[in-house]
Amino acid sequence: MKKRVVLKTAAMIALAATFGAVQAQTTPIKFQLDWRFEGPAALFLTPAAKGYFKEAKLDVSIDAGSGSGGAVTRVASGTYDIGFADLAALMEFHANNPDAPNKPVAVMMVYNNTPASVMALKKSGIKAPGDLNGKKLGAPVFDAGRRAFPIFQKANGIGNVTWTSMDPPLRETMLARGDVDAITGFTFTSLLNLEARGVKAEDVVVLPYSQHGVKLYGNVIIATPKIIKENPAAVKAFLAAFTKGAREVIARPEAAIADVKARDGIINTELETRRLKLAIDTVINSPDARAEGFGQVNAGRLALMASQVSDAFGTKTRVNPDVIWNGSFLPAKAELNSVLPAPKK
Repeated sequence: MKKRVVLKTAAMIALAATFGAVQAQTTPIKFQLDWRFEGPAALFLTPAAKGYFKEAKLDVSIDAGSGSGGAVTRVASGTYDIGFADLAALMEFHANNPDAPNKPVAVMMVYNNTPASVMALKKSGIKAPGDLNGKKLGAPVFDAGRRAFPIFQKANGIGNVTWTSMDPPLRETMLARGDVDAITGFTFTSLLNLEARGVKAEDVVVLPYSQHGVKLYGNVIIATPKIIKENPAAVKAFLAAFTKGAREVIARPEAAIADVKARDGIINTELETRRLKLAIDTVINSPDARAEGFGQVNAGRLALMASQVSDAFGTKTRVNPDVIWNGSFLPAKAELNSVLPAPKK
């Protein structure tokens, strides 16, 4: 009897040790989104909900954000291991903090085109970029479209404009009531916010940067140099799991919104489904993305963007594109290219 108890106890100890070893192999990852739990956040929330990160031996926690600048600095501080941020914000951080010990690096392209655009009401008479001469534009001071406006301005020969600053929740309200002539913002954010304020989509003029001579990249997945150096396998596993989830989100955006709803129960499901679809159609499954390949970048275009950001943002040092990007952790090209469906006819 005693022998059986001893053997049983030994077996339980061995099982616990084995379980502990398996648990020890799981890598905790703190992930920082660029914005709130809205439609596009499904790209990360779905692989988490489906268990793809867990299958990759990753314990990923996902937090909402308050802007790309904040996402970059939080990853740079070491508070987060991986994040999602506008590439221009990452470039600005590098160039303005050349001696920072922990500058994040872009490891995967997600928004192949910047979602930034200028939006105006048709009744303003603004129909094309040139009509913005002398107009009053509004946006938060940290808005990606506002920061990059000098590039849009130069590409389209726009003269002087004046700026009105406000907090993000007031941007679309001020346009709707005529306090400003136009605003800058992410199309899939501001257009739907305008609708929520009673403005019909057909009454809005949208001037996407990507369709008016500005080939800036948009949001990328960024990683801290610490995790890249100490656990490159975790970075590779994260991107593989993300790719698997992104393929499902793009194929079935309506279903993916349920994963966003699970994180923020007060979202408007219909609105966020439209927001996600708009993001997919305009900046993820875009002609440029299909030409370059999902997740990847074109070296020449990256170098041009680095130069443009240096000039437009007035950075302390020039942006060096060679230290911004590390594509060595990406899944195979065939796997990446399977993410994007064929263009709609």
